[in-house]
Amino acid sequence: MSLVSASNPPGDALASSFATTYAGVVAFIAVVSEGSFARAADRLGIGRSAVSRSVQKLETQLDTRLFLRTTRSTVLTGEGELFYERCHAGVERIVQAVDEMRDLRSGVPRGQLRVCSTTDFGRQIVAPLLRGFRTQYPDIALDLILDDQPTDFTSRRIDVAFRNGRMDDSQVVAKQIIPMQLLVCASPAYAREHGLPHSVDELSRHRCINYRQASGRVAEWEFKVNGLPHKLTPRAATTYNDAGLILQAVLNGDGLAQLAGYQLCELLRNGRLQACLVQHAPDDRGHYLCYLNRRHLPSRVRVFVDYMTAQIRAMDLHCATNFSEGLIAA
Repeated sequence: MSLVSASNPPGDALASSFATTYAGVVAFIAVVSEGSFARAADRLGIGRSAVSRSVQKLETQLDTRLFLRTTRSTVLTGEGELFYERCHAGVERIVQAVDEMRDLRSGVPRGQLRVCSTTDFGRQIVAPLLRGFRTQYPDIALDLILDDQPTDFTSRRIDVAFRNGRMDDSQVVAKQIIPMQLLVCASPAYAREHGLPHSVDELSRHRCINYRQASGRVAEWEFKVNGLPHKLTPRAATTYNDAGLILQAVLNGDGLAQLAGYQLCELLRNGRLQACLVQHAPDDRGHYLCYLNRRHLPSRVRVFVDYMTAQIRAMDLHCATNFSEGLIAA
């Protein structure tokens, strides 16, 4: 059976040149997905000029310009956006299948890897580890995106994402790297002047520093009281939308804040911070490495997940198991 429908008129350019059209569509989708002709060529395993010719032939057949090209950028036209929306899902599956077959055949992890992480975890934990990964896997090109919004793997073409909290998406494999601790902390100077709370109710007597999320909402402080989840939003002396600024404010003695344990461990060890209410820290959250659930996991994704898991677990970031509250608050 011919792949070209008999209903197409003989003179139809698309019907008479199916192979050329198919190559052009695959090249077009790869350029959009990878963000450039050069990266599309790397993904498809062909030369950049071949990708450019395929796209140009497709534009000629469609009698439509799909890209606006300058020396510095390649941007979709309105027609290009419409064409991409109509055909990208099916073609991406084909390109992914080709990737998987090439991956199986070569045995060497290679290609582009797009990684997304929450901002502070990415800056403090993930980014410093990338150099070692690149040394071990030089054929993998990394693209790290820092973003606190929920990850849309498909539309943003994300291969791996670092997420915090609770994961319940059946379409995503979520591998917990380490538990996520939420600890209330203060500087020694603040503790000497104001003392530290011994119960969640005592927070109302203290200067608290809140975090405003990307959604605009102020994050609740989370605890476990009498075995049950307990949330509250304390009256804030100051509110920031950046966790780094909150940490600096705590170090300056401006008040109490609830922060992730990975941000605090070294500061607790060297005495620059003290923790309180450790007995009420929630224990149902984690730091996760996430990727789409699919039958074949490309080797570039697999080796990245394995490398990052081993490296992060070796950092010993689980603070509450290393310090008793008496030692922390001493």
